[in-house]
Amino acid sequence: MPAPYPFSAVVGLADLRLALLLTAVNPAIGGVLVRGEKGTAKSTVVRALAALLPELDAVGGCRFACDPAAPDPECPDGPHTRGAAVIHRRSSLVELPVGATEDRVVGTLDIQRALAEGVKAYEPGLLATAHRGLLYVDEVNLLPDHLVDLLLDAAAMGRAHVERDGVSVKHAARFLLVGTMNPEEGEPRPQLVDRFGLVVSVSSPDEPAPRAEVVRRRLAYDADPDGFAARWAAEDALLARQITGARERLSTVELPDGELDRIARICLAYGVDGLRADIVVARAALTLAAWHGRGVVTVEDVKDAARLALPHRRRRDPLDPPGTDEERLEETLSNEDPDPEPPDGGGVPPGPSEDGETQPPAAPGQPYRPRVLTLPKTGERAHAGRRSLAYARRGRVVGARLPQGAGAPHLPATLRAAAARGSRTVAPADLREAVHVGREANLVLFVVDASGSMAARQRMTTVKAAVLSLLRDAYQRRDRVGMITFRGAGADEVLPPTSSHEVGVQRLARLGTGGRTPLAAGLEAAARTLRAERRRDPRRRPLLVLVTDGRNTAGADPLTVVPSLAGTAAVVVDCEAGPVRLGLARRLATALDASCVPLAALGRAA
Repeated sequence: MPAPYPFSAVVGLADLRLALLLTAVNPAIGGVLVRGEKGTAKSTVVRALAALLPELDAVGGCRFACDPAAPDPECPDGPHTRGAAVIHRRSSLVELPVGATEDRVVGTLDIQRALAEGVKAYEPGLLATAHRGLLYVDEVNLLPDHLVDLLLDAAAMGRAHVERDGVSVKHAARFLLVGTMNPEEGEPRPQLVDRFGLVVSVSSPDEPAPRAEVVRRRLAYDADPDGFAARWAAEDALLARQITGARERLSTVELPDGELDRIARICLAYGVDGLRADIVVARAALTLAAWHGRGVVTVEDVKDAARLALPHRRRRDPLDPPGTDEERLEETLSNEDPDPEPPDGGGVPPGPSEDGETQPPAAPGQPYRPRVLTLPKTGERAHAGRRSLAYARRGRVVGARLPQGAGAPHLPATLRAAAARGSRTVAPADLREAVHVGREANLVLFVVDASGSMAARQRMTTVKAAVLSLLRDAYQRRDRVGMITFRGAGADEVLPPTSSHEVGVQRLARLGTGGRTPLAAGLEAAARTLRAERRRDPRRRPLLVLVTDGRNTAGADPLTVVPSLAGTAAVVVDCEAGPVRLGLARRLATALDASCVPLAALGRAA
């Protein structure tokens, strides 16, 4: 196996390198989340860090890497007595794949021993393997929420609690947690990002010289990995010694009351929620002082820690774009009063009205909690979420079946199968798997009428508030979203299906109105988009949300397009207003076999 890419050979990425080194010194900081576009060496740097972690002693034969000097009293492989065999090994690097199951992460009942020996035994998961090492999650934003919760809880408490399949186990799980993600594939929820101690954004070099140096070093590594690593071995060894020395100094570093007060003032001025930010900044400042060989935290340590720990903690709305408050943080650190928040909805190109006049786009109204729009029937879950019922790996148990994978066993059904054979012992052929019903994420495709009939400013403000509320609901339920608008001569796919809900909010804010109403063109565009998405991801079920007053003043009859949407679950949000109502949206909903929800009723409980 070739040598890993040396940590010291990485070009640039100063903040990322510092954040990783700090958490290597003090895992209590809470780990690092690395945000960056593809091809920015995120994974390379994280894997290189593992080679710098100090080697450790572990109790021989212990699957949980217990420290012989202080073994875990609750270790499932314990108790460990003094004089037990000791092994010396490198710190582990455990990579958690996006498709991992909960069983693989936390461990589960050892089925083989349960069937063969009739004993209830625990099979450890990745959290146990990562104890006292590094746990790396690539594309952490794509990891199911319940697995992210498990990881962050274990990282925060230093212990894993397993309560499943008749197994109750606690074991130590202290590890350095590092996650990487590409923002183009969607943002994780703000409350999950907040649980990471430090968040660093990286990008590729914007100057020719460093870009050329990156390529030069990578080609040299590819040609001779071991020789390239040997050339950087001295620098990496120096960093490894610095990590060990900083760990030893950390407990002796003093945080003066004045600097602690400064941390509190910075967090208050920056407007963070809760006290986690204060704690993380304090820990990071102590670690910075230890890293630089100082015995007392200085103002520069506090400011550097704040730059790594605070920029991601001020998002007031889940759909606010992340990473936009660096300037405000700099103003806060400089003891300047921050500028007031910029108003929403400016700088948007206008559109022609029904009669050709220009209409400036209306800003969205205040969003609200909309009624829940769900899909009929129960699907086969391919994407964990919160919108629609689906057969899943976890959730309410609704039956049993022959094993089809690594699912949880259904013990009553297994015993019944053995009894049906007239046997008093369980054989592997008797094993039955539990069938769970959980929740899945869907594709929510918004088709919005932006024609002149919607151009009355107050009316479009209300419509935008409704769509913004539905976008927020889709975000919270982990759906992909897309948006099509129709006006004038045709329809535009203003937002191809994506997990980046923030882009949908931006496109909605820029949405102008005007022109005739080509309703059929909007439905045709929706049919094309849904066909393409079915080919790309056949197990993600679509939900069409049509926002219209039902009028059609240009193009073909929309009823001629309805057959192309047959079988697609749909909801028509009826925007018709005024004392005289034609009921066109309701008739269109009947043709689509869709629910029809008046715009005014969208915010009521379902």
